[in-house]
Amino acid sequence: MTQTVNPSLSHSPIHRTVLSNGIVVLVAENPAADIIAARIFVRAGSCAEDREQAGLAHLLSAVMTKGCDGLSSLQIAEKVESVGASLSTDTATDYFLLSLKTVTSDFREILALAGLILRSPTFPETQVELERRLALQDIRSQKEQPFTIAFDQLRQTMYQNHPYAMSVLGDETTMSRLTRDDLVNYHKTYFRPDRVVISIAGRITLEDAVNLVEEVFSDWQPPVDNQPILDLPEIQVQPQHQLHPLQTQQSIVMLGYLGPAVSSADYAALKLLSTYLGNGLSSRLFVELREKQGLAYEVSAFYPTRLFPASFVVYMGTAPENTTIALQGLRKEVDLLCTTEVSANALQAAKNKILGQYALGKQTNGQIAQIYGWYEILGLGIEFDREFQELIASVNAADSIAAACRYLQEPYLSLVGPEEAIYSAFR
Repeated sequence: MTQTVNPSLSHSPIHRTVLSNGIVVLVAENPAADIIAARIFVRAGSCAEDREQAGLAHLLSAVMTKGCDGLSSLQIAEKVESVGASLSTDTATDYFLLSLKTVTSDFREILALAGLILRSPTFPETQVELERRLALQDIRSQKEQPFTIAFDQLRQTMYQNHPYAMSVLGDETTMSRLTRDDLVNYHKTYFRPDRVVISIAGRITLEDAVNLVEEVFSDWQPPVDNQPILDLPEIQVQPQHQLHPLQTQQSIVMLGYLGPAVSSADYAALKLLSTYLGNGLSSRLFVELREKQGLAYEVSAFYPTRLFPASFVVYMGTAPENTTIALQGLRKEVDLLCTTEVSANALQAAKNKILGQYALGKQTNGQIAQIYGWYEILGLGIEFDREFQELIASVNAADSIAAACRYLQEPYLSLVGPEEAIYSAFR
């Protein structure tokens, strides 16, 4: 049995169908090009890891395509490449993702292959060891990047024992001790049909898409035990300063504020403020701190969309001798959001920018499949595509200053750079 939502009733260009085994199928018909893209999401990201196993979801995504029931890594690659298709896996904080793209005539074959990979990975020991070594190389190389060091120490201080504290890669200690058994147990726990969203966009009808998904996945039944529940620790807001002396040619100055999850009523206002502050060459931080004062090699702000409390971050790369004044400049610009209303023109410009970028991010079949599947896996539903745009458009100056006063008061601080430069910022 399936349940389908008619897009004419939901004001959405996408159909939503729930299969009897719990899989949610989203279909956007787009006959313009002879291509189909699909995104298969699983509610299983780095958030589902134990702290001692940080990096497990990343390692699993790296090994998933290296062997499945009856097929070796090379055979999988040949099946994909022989028809010019693409297939890849990835993991994020809140979900696992398998992405594929084919011409229409090959979609059935590649979707069936994706089903095998998703349901029956073999996790060959040699591949597990290889991908673990590659991950360890990535972790070590990131220790040489000032921005990554600054963000890692900021994130760990802000999130404490919450999984968001750790990089998706984990660290050298946790990655080094992961085993094949860990991958098998994680896969067995979280990879089940009632935790899966399959989002499809391209030259295919709703009926054909649902029939193909049922053909590949209908015999996949959820286990009798209940779905795993994440028991995450509460995050205590305790702003601190973290300094990391490093002999570099620039200092990284980073301020972090604990913001709300995507489900919060303040999400849209903070998303807009991050765009106003640090998105592009016309942003407030770029104009004030780089163009007018010449302080910044780079300056930006970001506030990612997260299922749990997200971090609102502003940062700057600056010459070591400018570390103190750069810190003061960043603090001043964020503090102004709590005391001075953003002008109507500036607020409208930020809205135009974020909504324009949002529209441009839904041009390809892959982008369409991605955004709707992402909203569904976060529990927001396909209607959030419309709701997000309405929420952004409705934010006013009073909303933005209220959100700033609620969340952007006392920052966590992370500094990386030459010892004298970063310690002088506190003298």
